[in-house]
Amino acid sequence: MMSLRLRLSLTLGAAFALIWALAAAWMLSDLRNQMMFSLDQRLVASARMVAGLLEQLPTLPSKGEGTHFSAEQLNVPGGMACQVSSLRGEILARSHNNPEQALEAEKMGFHDQIIDGAPWRSFTLARGDVRITTADRQIEREALNMSILLAASVPVGVALLGCLCLLWLGIGQGLAPLNRLREALMRRNADSLEPLQLQAFPSELKPLLETQNQLFQRIGKTIERERRLTGDAAHELRSPLTAIKTHLQVARMTDGSARDQSLARAEEGADRLHRTLEQLLLLARVEGSLSFDDGSQYSAEQVARLAIQDATGGERLRIRLQVPDDLSAAPLQMPAVLAIAALRNLLDNALRHTPEDCAVEVTLETIGNRVRFVVRDHGPGIAPDDLQHLTQRFWRNGQSTGCGLGLAIVQAIVQRCDCALHFDSRPDGLRVELTMPLQVS
Repeated sequence: MMSLRLRLSLTLGAAFALIWALAAAWMLSDLRNQMMFSLDQRLVASARMVAGLLEQLPTLPSKGEGTHFSAEQLNVPGGMACQVSSLRGEILARSHNNPEQALEAEKMGFHDQIIDGAPWRSFTLARGDVRITTADRQIEREALNMSILLAASVPVGVALLGCLCLLWLGIGQGLAPLNRLREALMRRNADSLEPLQLQAFPSELKPLLETQNQLFQRIGKTIERERRLTGDAAHELRSPLTAIKTHLQVARMTDGSARDQSLARAEEGADRLHRTLEQLLLLARVEGSLSFDDGSQYSAEQVARLAIQDATGGERLRIRLQVPDDLSAAPLQMPAVLAIAALRNLLDNALRHTPEDCAVEVTLETIGNRVRFVVRDHGPGIAPDDLQHLTQRFWRNGQSTGCGLGLAIVQAIVQRCDCALHFDSRPDGLRVELTMPLQVS
């Protein structure tokens, strides 16, 4: 797997090299054009100087066979040829640098021609009754052009390599905080969940550090919750198991009614143990990441009636349901299984603390895009100092016969599904308000 540093270096380096190559090609092309233009202007300037020089020389013979002037006499730069011819094409004079073949002078201005099998660039100027032609070899032009391009390309190439090296070093320096984070994680113990504290951390990487610390916090809370659940479960399950074992031993040693009574109490202990295990499994599922969404949607009234049926086992006389006419029929914005379980646990708790000759009242009310379930019992109530302990696991007051997980499950469902839970203890009983969200159409 390619490293992040190498990948960034290749990507940025390729883009950087492409931009530099395009800029260099543009610069070198413009430099070549400017150089060719300067060489052409040199031909023009040389032709004009020769024309001015001829005006000062004695009259040239009508026929120029054997008439030669040196490049110094005609002020022609080295490497350049010069030829003076009449309008009829007779060569009147030429420099010794000329090739054996005469230069073509019929076309005025610039002209590319082949002389002695080699390409030449020429310029012809008409002055009076003579034509002055200056020329230089294309091969010399290209050699000069190549030397200039090489001289200009070397600094560009060196600068490009230097920039790529600086880019590699800069990316490595930019990724140094990630290496610090990796080293800090490697130095930690496997059981360490304390937040990472890194000084002078870049602002772009602070969200990563904060997310990592939040992950540690969530893992710590999960581990602590599991440890607490394991410890509490071991403590709570030990009592019914011990009771069952004791009653079975008594039943083995006795006969008659005493044996039947011991077996009945052992069965009660088994039922309590079964309820406790079911509540523990439900609590673990609610606090975990398992999904409860089965696609079913129920309104608040349907949830209330199903919860009442589950809590009373079909005997609904002890629960009085009050449904207003203006109650919203919109489905709840949460899994129906959790909504029914939360309300059922509240009803179980209310029935456990309400005398058998009194009814538990359940009232439904729509408040905006939420629905509120109000469960009221007629028990002795709860002391104000104990209200904060109601949703703790395995907490029970002296009068409770439950396993102490019902309200803890309700609190876990409330936190998971954006609900609200409120307790109001009065002298005539406990009033519990559970608010659930409704689907907005």
